[in-house]
Amino acid sequence: AMQSAVLLALQLPGAHMERGGRRRGEDDEKEKEKKEKGRVKRTIIKDWKTRLSYFLQNSSSSAKMKGKKGGKQHTYFRPSPEEAQLWSEAFDELLASKYGLAAFRAFLKSEYCEENIEFWLACEDFKKIKSPQKLTSKAKKIYNDFIEKEAPKEINIDFQTKNMIAQNIQEATHSCFSAAQKRVYSLMENNSYPRFLESEFYQELCKKPPITRVAQAT
Repeated sequence: AMQSAVLLALQLPGAHMERGGRRRGEDDEKEKEKKEKGRVKRTIIKDWKTRLSYFLQNSSSSAKMKGKKGGKQHTYFRPSPEEAQLWSEAFDELLASKYGLAAFRAFLKSEYCEENIEFWLACEDFKKIKSPQKLTSKAKKIYNDFIEKEAPKEINIDFQTKNMIAQNIQEATHSCFSAAQKRVYSLMENNSYPRFLESEFYQELCKKPPITRVAQAT
């Protein structure tokens, strides 16, 4: 009995140390994982900002404003957290904001489906065309870019809708792409939009900016 008690006493500290060592190892692993997540998050946000500045610079609104003194910089103004939070109330609120639209385009680019918003924007421009000749040429361009099989920015719509568009663009009217635009809008609203609202970048925009950021901007 004495011998077994001594053996037990010798075994217990070792077992305790092993558990302690394992726990320390697990803590180190968790710390590494936390640092890696932080690094990935910073990289994602940095990539987002690069894409966002590209879309802001190349939006049709900023192109028109280039001639105005100091006009261009207005497109760079970060929205207030209150404005950014408005975008979560309705998809239309997001699309109506120039900054919001650019941010959403940057998000879709990160998901490799920016053709959806580009098609939607092309349709919005198409509906504003007044000249019948321009209407037909623009309709054919949209068809070649987004609709036909193997198009460079082919959107995901059914074969029947594609066929209907192919017939309609021969004598183009403003409603040529209505069905396809509704389908793409619905696709974005139900899939990409909720994911955008959960994204790191959108969450950042909804936070109050730190004082240092404001000081740098002035």
